[in-house]
Amino acid sequence: MKLTPEIHEIARLIADDLVQDGATIQTGIGSLPNAVFDKLSHHKNLGIHTEMFSDGVIDLVEKGAITNANKTIQTGKIVSAFALGTKRLYDFLDDNSFVALCDCSFTNNISLICQNPRVTAINTCLEIDLTGQVCADSIGSMIYTGFGGQVDFIRGAALSLDGEGVPVVACPSTATRGDNITSRIVPSLKPGAGVVTTRAHVHYIVTEWEYATFSVKIYDKELMN
Repeated sequence: MKLTPEIHEIARLIADDLVQDGATIQTGIGSLPNAVFDKLSHHKNLGIHTEMFSDGVIDLVEKGAITNANKTIQTGKIVSAFALGTKRLYDFLDDNSFVALCDCSFTNNISLICQNPRVTAINTCLEIDLTGQVCADSIGSMIYTGFGGQVDFIRGAALSLDGEGVPVVACPSTATRGDNITSRIVPSLKPGAGVVTTRAHVHYIVTEWEYATFSVKIYDKELMN
């Protein structure tokens, strides 16, 4: 995704309305995650527990917004499986005890993710239908990318032990391919499209227009007896 006005607005909505002070953040690579990080400089005591991160984290560390002080898992450290970015990022990583690079079996373990405070999982997608089904890895039957840790972190945020997790799926409302502009919000996914995140797991959908919440049913045990 290019760094467009739509991306900036999506990032603003996420940073202003969905990321709390003290949140533990997961996100991926690309213009949207970096735009979100760019708008979090006034937040306090943020933590990072993610599958991967890029340059956008560095400025927040240097500004004191990312401290990892409130995290339950690896308190005081950025936790990630890998990092991908510029030489500045690799210089930041070099012999840096503030960063713990771990196996994916650790970083993506839902039972660990959910223990951190205010887990905020920010993930992108290619298409969403009106019931909340999220396609993040294919355009129709054509595989476009992998879906990484989206399922793990969306679920981990939803199961946050403090009850303050925020599972987010974000994307611009339209996509431009050549001269064609198509909606990413559709009545039904394209034939052959894969459902990465199910309608049962979606909590927040964010586009440049606003964010929508999907209700989560909580059943009262007494009513079920």
